[in-house]
Amino acid sequence: MAVRLSGGPHIDKLLIEKANMQPRSAEPSTGMSGVTAKIDWFLRNFSYYVVPAAIFVFSLAALSLGHSIYDADGNRILPFAVAPAEGPDQTPASALAALAAAPPVMFHDTRLAETPFWFRFRAPPSNTPQSVELPSRHAQEVACWNAGDMKLLGSADRTKATGLLQPMKAGFALDLGTHAQPRDILCRSHFSGPARITVEAWPQDELALSKLAYHHATGVLEGGLLTLAVLTLMTALINRDPRYVLFAVWLVGNLRLGGITMGFDTQWLERTIPADWMAMVRKLTIAAYYIVTYTLFSQFLRTELGRVGYAWLLRAGSRAGLVLLALALALDFADFLPAMWVVVSFGIFVVIFFLARMVIITRSRIALWYAAALGIVLFSTFSEVIAAAFEFKTLVGTLNSVTAALASSLVAAFAFAEQMRVERVEREHAEAELQRAYEVTPVGLFTLEPDGRFVRANTAMQEKLGLAGRPLHEQRWQNYFEAGAWERLKEIAERGGEAEIQALPVGGTETRWYLAKATLAHTRIEGSLQDITERRKATERLRFLANNDSLTGALNRRGIEQVLENSLKQFDESSPLALAYLDLDRFKLINDLYGHQTGDEVLKQVCQRVKWSLGDTHYVGRIGGDEFILVLRDTAMLPATELCRRIISDICDMPFQLRRRSFQVKVSIGLIEITPEMRVQDAVSAADRACREAKKGKHGHMVIYKENAPAFQERAEELRLIEELGSTFTPTGLSLVMQPIMSLRAPEASLDFEVLVRMQDSSGTMVPAGKVIAAAEANGTIGELDKWVLTSTLVWLTENLPRLPHTRFVCVNLSGASLNDEAFIEDTFRILSRFGAVVKYLCMEITESVALHDIANSRRFIDRLKSCGAKIALDDFGAGYTSFSYLKEFAADALKIDGTFIKRMHEHPANYAIVEAIVELARNLGMRSIAEWVEDYATVEALAELGVDYVQGWAIAKPMPPEELLRASSSASFIADERIRAFIAGAPHPGPQGGMPASGMH
Repeated sequence: MAVRLSGGPHIDKLLIEKANMQPRSAEPSTGMSGVTAKIDWFLRNFSYYVVPAAIFVFSLAALSLGHSIYDADGNRILPFAVAPAEGPDQTPASALAALAAAPPVMFHDTRLAETPFWFRFRAPPSNTPQSVELPSRHAQEVACWNAGDMKLLGSADRTKATGLLQPMKAGFALDLGTHAQPRDILCRSHFSGPARITVEAWPQDELALSKLAYHHATGVLEGGLLTLAVLTLMTALINRDPRYVLFAVWLVGNLRLGGITMGFDTQWLERTIPADWMAMVRKLTIAAYYIVTYTLFSQFLRTELGRVGYAWLLRAGSRAGLVLLALALALDFADFLPAMWVVVSFGIFVVIFFLARMVIITRSRIALWYAAALGIVLFSTFSEVIAAAFEFKTLVGTLNSVTAALASSLVAAFAFAEQMRVERVEREHAEAELQRAYEVTPVGLFTLEPDGRFVRANTAMQEKLGLAGRPLHEQRWQNYFEAGAWERLKEIAERGGEAEIQALPVGGTETRWYLAKATLAHTRIEGSLQDITERRKATERLRFLANNDSLTGALNRRGIEQVLENSLKQFDESSPLALAYLDLDRFKLINDLYGHQTGDEVLKQVCQRVKWSLGDTHYVGRIGGDEFILVLRDTAMLPATELCRRIISDICDMPFQLRRRSFQVKVSIGLIEITPEMRVQDAVSAADRACREAKKGKHGHMVIYKENAPAFQERAEELRLIEELGSTFTPTGLSLVMQPIMSLRAPEASLDFEVLVRMQDSSGTMVPAGKVIAAAEANGTIGELDKWVLTSTLVWLTENLPRLPHTRFVCVNLSGASLNDEAFIEDTFRILSRFGAVVKYLCMEITESVALHDIANSRRFIDRLKSCGAKIALDDFGAGYTSFSYLKEFAADALKIDGTFIKRMHEHPANYAIVEAIVELARNLGMRSIAEWVEDYATVEALAELGVDYVQGWAIAKPMPPEELLRASSSASFIADERIRAFIAGAPHPGPQGGMPASGMH
């Protein structure tokens, strides 16, 4: 991993800063260097401390002792009588009459009324030029008359003025000049918003000074906040921190709210905003400022807010801004203000709630500063409208948005300073921690010059390369790594990535491997170096084990198949190829008698002998416990045969010596000739078949399949059959045949049979059932085949049962693979549930070896079949590993004697005795006995003498189509041998007569 410490120069800067922080020795008292150092010390401290302190003291004295050059006094608040207009067409004369009875007041609140107001006041006499100011910033238009002669003195609105009226600060002013007598003035004014009507008399020179102070204040406010906003925006662009953009927008919002308070929001950047826009601009300003304030609150105090909880309440306060924005767009200004008060009051409550929790829980100083700034803004911004709404007269004028804009911006600056301090402290801590990590990390970290010289190296790097005690800047990368390592490092530094490089041996030690990562830092290279020697060894070991056997070191199945596949790709007539399959005979006996450790040692020695015989041009791979594959490249069949015989001789003729024991090991080899069109799997399968044939011991431990051997043709037919069956079962070409089963007690009165499957391939050739089943098992469709046979049989029985009056049972075979498939078993019982009327005729044949494989599972399956009404027969009884003790576990109805005992049983006394025992056993267990493979009269006669219940075979009938079976009345109808017909037509055979089982079999 390439570690870059915030860019290479930052570490240098850190080290320089640390060096500057070290305590300095006392300054020398003599010499030019001492004088220079003292002068530098004085200038630095004078700039840092003396000048700022002097500015602070001077400013404090000026504020405390001096007077503002903009102080204006001499204004006098005049009483006036006021009354709302009685209609839009009310004349000044009627208004004057209405005001005659109105009491004088010092101020009047319009309560958001937008109808005109008439008011009358008396201007006192003045020897100097005098003006009357109407200061309400909510006044939209004003007109004044001389109350004595009703002469219009002037009129003005926010866009134009005529006569003696003119805009003044946030309101309007009437120029009365000098007059020796009091003057009665009648005025009409239209207001928008929470206006308060007041009348002030000013000497004109004092009013001019007040106007100058007003414009100075607006200039300071606008210039200061815009400058701060621009500075903040530049900070955001430089630091790429969007929070500062948000703060800059918030400062502009402060400016606009201050403009609303002072009445100069009608302009922006020395441009006048059209009067008909002002209502919408003010509404949108308030809504946008609310949203920005909440966003600023959430972003800058994200960590603290995450600790105090109540996230849902914060979301509610923030979403209220969307409500306020929608109201600003939908309502006029008069209706918007009350709704704004409700939303803003809720927002203020939420902010106060969170500020209180943050102060109590987090005690963050940044949170305190931001809390103060936001608190000032939120409180002061709406204090005037709330005061006007609830008539809190003391709030108006004491704390307004002008004060808030300046105070909140100042407090926010403190928050910025605190945040910068915290970030600086955290950065210093992080840099110190990074420096410590740089030194103690076990991964080597380094910085190099463009020519390969070391600039820095941590402790781990110095230990790996032995750099300790040497001048670092004199050491070069090229001196410690293999040729070309420097070029590779520069390449990954420019393009990214990583590279494994080899270090030069140091002092006779083993070669070490490292994983290098690097990146460019200006002109230098910064990177990391990780020792991967052990990992590389492990990787090489795993790579070896991926293709090799861990015990013998020979290739494993994957490795030897890759060799064979590559050999097949390179195959041509000039480079013959042979494949041998080697299997140790009865090797399991060694493991059982002497243990697997001894067996493993024998396998190692066997593999070693094979390797000696093969040499370097051939390959051996272990693919099983005691099975090996030999790939004989560039070897014709004759030399390949000689080589295999030599291997057999090397293994069989010389005993294996192991801890004072000698082991004689025999092997069998199947050797095949490879042809160009062969696939790897087909070649291995053919060699395996040849080896299994060799293990039978009839061919001197070796069987050879040459190019046109019948085994290849048989394998091709199997593959073709598997392909025709397909990976998804389709019954194309499949059909059912029936072979009668004759009762020896009632041959003329029974028509029982076994259902067999046949297949006609694409060429029209009938495929034996054994091959069909083997192909279905090979491609995984045996379960589907069994279900098709079962379903087809039940459908056929349902359709033809009236034509089978003498049928008591119909046998259907189930394969072992299907019985081990739980999904197949469940599907079987679903099929049986659909054919309840004919299930009682069904006799399911289960091979004895399959039934004994899992006693508990087989018993459950048999019990479920019996509960459905079906019968059970144990097929191939007597073959394999029969154990009579297990018969009591199964409620079978019949034993089907394996045909190998029946065929020519009269010629083999042992077979006769076995059949006799099985028949007697079945009788004693209450089961019926069925003999298959009955092919001649002698066998029928012998079975009848033994008391066999049923016989099946070509002596009775061959398998036939279902239509032919339906034309017969009994199984005896198909007998062609006259002796057998005569035999069954005679008296009942002398064997024991048993009763009919409860299941209904004859």
